[in-house]
Amino acid sequence: MAEYKHGEMDITVQEKTFHGFIKATTWCVVAIVFLCLFLAVFAA
Repeated sequence: MAEYKHGEMDITVQEKTFHGFIKATTWCVVAIVFLCLFLAVFAA
């Protein structure tokens, strides 16, 4: 079995996936807040 060495694994794909997830989550939260504000103003 190979010897484990902390910090040697290439994690560029995981980092890109994580940043994409954070970006998508941020946009979804902004859209939901905008939708709630829109409904509060115009659907009352």
